[in-house]
Amino acid sequence: MTKLPAISIRDLQKTYAGVKGEPGKHALKGISLEVPQGEVFGLLGPNGAGKSTLINILAGLVTKSGGEAEIWGFDIDANPRNAKRSIGIVPQEIVFDPFFTPYEVLENQAGFYGVPRAERRSEALLEAVHLADKRNAYARTLSGGMKRRLLIAKAMVHSPPILVLDEPTAGVDVELRRQLWELVTELNKQGVTIVLTTHYLEEAEQLCDRIAIINHGELIANKPTRDLVGMAREKIVRVSVDKDLGGPIMEPGFARAEVLEPRTLEITYNRDAMSAGQVLAIVQQHGYGIEDVTTREADLEDVFVQLTGAG
Repeated sequence: MTKLPAISIRDLQKTYAGVKGEPGKHALKGISLEVPQGEVFGLLGPNGAGKSTLINILAGLVTKSGGEAEIWGFDIDANPRNAKRSIGIVPQEIVFDPFFTPYEVLENQAGFYGVPRAERRSEALLEAVHLADKRNAYARTLSGGMKRRLLIAKAMVHSPPILVLDEPTAGVDVELRRQLWELVTELNKQGVTIVLTTHYLEEAEQLCDRIAIINHGELIANKPTRDLVGMAREKIVRVSVDKDLGGPIMEPGFARAEVLEPRTLEITYNRDAMSAGQVLAIVQQHGYGIEDVTTREADLEDVFVQLTGAG
């Protein structure tokens, strides 16, 4: 049998009311997508694209204007209690009482979800996020990284099959980011479906099985990560030459050409239209000798800029 999607969204719409006679903001314009079970699913888009609105609708914090959404097979309107129990949300903001200890934070959250005391996993969750030694410290004394990990544990107290992380690594250092992704990867290996929003596109490219891109409230891409990266047809070649450049060399086959340093030229070209060898031949035809060459394949960032016009 085919597994039901972890999340199913059909024609989801949200319009926020205007203020003082101004027209309302149409934040979501008929989004339809499915998140397969067991995957790490990336939800990307520029600021204001509608990502947080979509997540807040799933979390029950924002009321949709139209369409349907199901979480683990439960309609968010017909079965809101079961839908909420099937999802854990890790918000961008750090939100818990600073005067509770990590253990108390998890116990209180489990109580809100009606988890019987005998079934609570507070100790195991603290171990999983490497906070067991901070069990009885006030939450306000934790470092930023510890607070982020505590938020993930807090979202998992009711053992949801789906975990949504909204910009979890925003503003954190490289080492903490690595620790968080190790934790997320381990949860996914245990069978938890992960939905991730991030502005670090290299993270999404490395971690996500599938990526959807939202722009201006509309879904503009939804593909396996490899297929999405493969959409970029541009290639970049950086050339060091033997004398100062008089300016960028522009030819019909080049998408862009930029002088980075007096003797360094970066050329972006369509790999379907020409080869790197042809690009170098054109540079030589302009009277320059080639001293060094490096090339770069297009990545998710190139596709993102191409699709959203964010550049």
